[in-house]
Amino acid sequence: MSLDQRPHPKIASWEDSEHDNYRVYSKAELDALRLANPKKFASINSWRVILAQITITALLGVLWGIFSEANTRSVYTYSALVGGLIGFLPSALFLLRLTAAKKNSKSNPGGYLAAVVSGEFIKILATFLLFIGFALKQPDLKWIPLLVTYLATLQCYLLAWFWK
Repeated sequence: MSLDQRPHPKIASWEDSEHDNYRVYSKAELDALRLANPKKFASINSWRVILAQITITALLGVLWGIFSEANTRSVYTYSALVGGLIGFLPSALFLLRLTAAKKNSKSNPGGYLAAVVSGEFIKILATFLLFIGFALKQPDLKWIPLLVTYLATLQCYLLAWFWK
């Protein structure tokens, strides 16, 4: 018997409801669960992430200023602040795009997904343009403090999971 002639076992279709392994909760049950353990239902406030990025930028700007030599202190501080700006400004633009999409009265899941994709495109483009713009217009920037501060602002996304 060839492979094509063997009998195939019955494959369950998507509509078979006898194999569903999930439970649908009522509104009262969800409210009771929410009251019993509110931390599991807490959402992350995205503006807090932006605020943390701004705080990290200011803190690292001060630290780079303190630990640099006196004759290069302003350049190191400025470079760190530019790195932080490149980190949090595109994130703020992305968040503004999502906030505008939420306020749209005709929003649907497809429209919100389009807002996420276009917001991410805006974020990537803004990051790229800021890096290129500062590199061309400010050739005296110190790249180590700029990149360290930029990467530190990106770590705020991971910190948001611990805040939850």
